Amino acid sequence: MLFGAPWLLAHKSMLEVNKPRKVSLYGCDYVLWKDAAGKISALPNACPHMGAMLSSGWCQQREDKTSVVVCPFHALEFDSEGCTILPGSNKKTLPQLQPLELIIQDDFIWSYGGYEPKIPIPTILKEITAKYDFIGHTADTSVETDLLTMLLNMHDYNHQNGTHRPLFKIEEVQFEKFIDNGHESHAFFDMPTAPTSLREKISNPDLLLLPKVLKPHLENHFPSLIISHVENWAAKVAQCHLFIPESEMRTRTYVLMFGQAKHPAFKALGKKFLNFAKVVVEQDADILGKIYPNTPQKIKLNNEVGMDWVRRNFASFPETGEPNLSK
Repeated sequence: MLFGAPWLLAHKSMLEVNKPRKVSLYGCDYVLWKDAAGKISALPNACPHMGAMLSSGWCQQREDKTSVVVCPFHALEFDSEGCTILPGSNKKTLPQLQPLELIIQDDFIWSYGGYEPKIPIPTILKEITAKYDFIGHTADTSVETDLLTMLLNMHDYNHQNGTHRPLFKIEEVQFEKFIDNGHESHAFFDMPTAPTSLREKISNPDLLLLPKVLKPHLENHFPSLIISHVENWAAKVAQCHLFIPESEMRTRTYVLMFGQAKHPAFKALGKKFLNFAKVVVEQDADILGKIYPNTPQKIKLNNEVGMDWVRRNFASFPETGEPNLSK
């Protein structure tokens, strides 16, 4: 599961104040919460008394706006250090739970899952937030598949006109180039879409956002981030797909979206882009549930260079190997 890689557990907008949330990483469950002062905390999700899920409990706010998470079983309160006060005692215990180390960068909540860092946190999200406005998040989904299979699907450029044909009506994938920079890569291709009638556009206004030829630029940061840079008459959009290995056979994915308006209408249409992203994730999750695992690949299609990039980086992690896929 690539121990030593950084994983973006959440964007701060995904956390409600004083509302516990369960997150999973490397086969372990944690409770994540944000207090009224904005501090983010994370503890193992099992109460050390009788194992109740702390994420099913609630938060109790203190006078200084900090908060503790409360076990739903016996109402034991645990602070951000994992300490509690036992009934009948006014003395705080030693830490009973080992906090999950978090790295907070602006609104981004990263973690190495308790392992020694082997590759750095990518800086691209800081660069994006400096240029783009945050639109929102969507499609937070756990998929019953391993991380490698998930990433192979996301870097399979040929699946655009199969898996996503109902959404975009893509007729062909015309691959242009792939730039291999080790743990970073860039893919460029054109995807002509089928013509839509005026009646179809009236019944589904979302189609007005689609150009006749989609020209995505995929910016990839191994292993946890793919950014789809797209542009139309309304805006430039950076659609960020995140991946987290919840366990060996379960992978979480979600989308953060940022936009730069080119037309005043974009303010009203921004949520439409989120809807497109949600459907894309739903379609990917659906097809991943319809694959026979460990099937020998007897056929190789063209344009599988992105999949080759994933396989190479998986095999050599944390090293990158010699970049050799640019052709």
